[in-house]
Amino acid sequence: MRNEILLKAAEKFGTPSFVFDTDEFARQADSIKSALGDIPLCFSIKANPFLLHALPESVSRVEVCSPGELTICQKLNVKPETIIYSGVNKGTEDIARAVDYGAGIMTAESRLHVELINRVCLERGKRADVILRLTSGNQFGIDPDEIIEIISNKENYEAIDFIGLHYYSGTQKKNAGVIEKDIRKFEEFIERLEAECGYVPKHVEYGPGAAADYFVPPYEEKDNETLKETAELLKSFAKKYSLTVEMGRFLASSCGTYLTSVADIKNNLGTNYVICDGGINHLKYYGQTMAMQVPPITLLGSDKVYDHSYTLCGSLCTTADLLVRKAELPELKIGDVLAFGRCGAYTVTEGTVLFLSRTMPRVMLCSEKDGLKLVRDFYDTDKLNF
Repeated sequence: MRNEILLKAAEKFGTPSFVFDTDEFARQADSIKSALGDIPLCFSIKANPFLLHALPESVSRVEVCSPGELTICQKLNVKPETIIYSGVNKGTEDIARAVDYGAGIMTAESRLHVELINRVCLERGKRADVILRLTSGNQFGIDPDEIIEIISNKENYEAIDFIGLHYYSGTQKKNAGVIEKDIRKFEEFIERLEAECGYVPKHVEYGPGAAADYFVPPYEEKDNETLKETAELLKSFAKKYSLTVEMGRFLASSCGTYLTSVADIKNNLGTNYVICDGGINHLKYYGQTMAMQVPPITLLGSDKVYDHSYTLCGSLCTTADLLVRKAELPELKIGDVLAFGRCGAYTVTEGTVLFLSRTMPRVMLCSEKDGLKLVRDFYDTDKLNF
């Protein structure tokens, strides 16, 4: 995103704030879809629900993982047939809402989910397309033996069409070998299911967890290399099964920028500290290791040399509120605006926003066609803390 646009956003809407470049989101989606060929692409909206305002055509489905995310989809008139309703702790009312809205696919994370989906659909005289999530060895998904048992007795669930399987084992897989082993594990279970039950899935949902680098440039070049390696594995997998690829972080990371202003500067015992009007209650980078790693940071409106060292802190009353422990920047002054890049995924919803009753940041969307658009105003959290 061009610095002049970010500076305009800061001047017009203030800081702290997030700016999401929907043109960049579409570019990344198109790049992924081009690499995948005919394989459908699903956006996991937990990465950034604000991007539902501008979902590109190259995204065929959206994964929804909570009742709240389903509400967001309803308010934004997301086509129900594109929704894959996933997530643990789905109760009867949650499932009923999804069925009534017409969610295209339901993911079952447990036998209880299967039973509840079946019951809700029977009561409504409807049927549901269901995929069973295979566990990767944690609290998510279903034990492989239990999936075998469910499929072996699928006629007991009169209102369910068991159309396939879902598998996702985690994020930020930094080399293709890990994804290759992941796919092989999934394939082996599918082969077992066919051998023991005569069942071949019509729909296979897989999240590769491809890594998005936050700290070591060149970012776009590394994204392209990751995509190339991952796409080759996915296309090979898709030759055997009807595959849909689910992505969140890798799809959305590059489109986001966080803006925060310098509120105070001081030198304590030889260290230059900058107090920003944001903080870790807003901004979070996966794997930053207590602010030791440095994400892309730009001083907006400056062409000076980056020759001063600063510890960038937020506004929270805790020593943990470090944005970057050591950042090389031009000489700063109060009122300067810093832009943190590659924060289009997760950070806008992962921050501890209620801590110390600080105000939540504004959120903007930006595109060449529509310019800057405010989609969430500042929100005072003190009203939620008493």
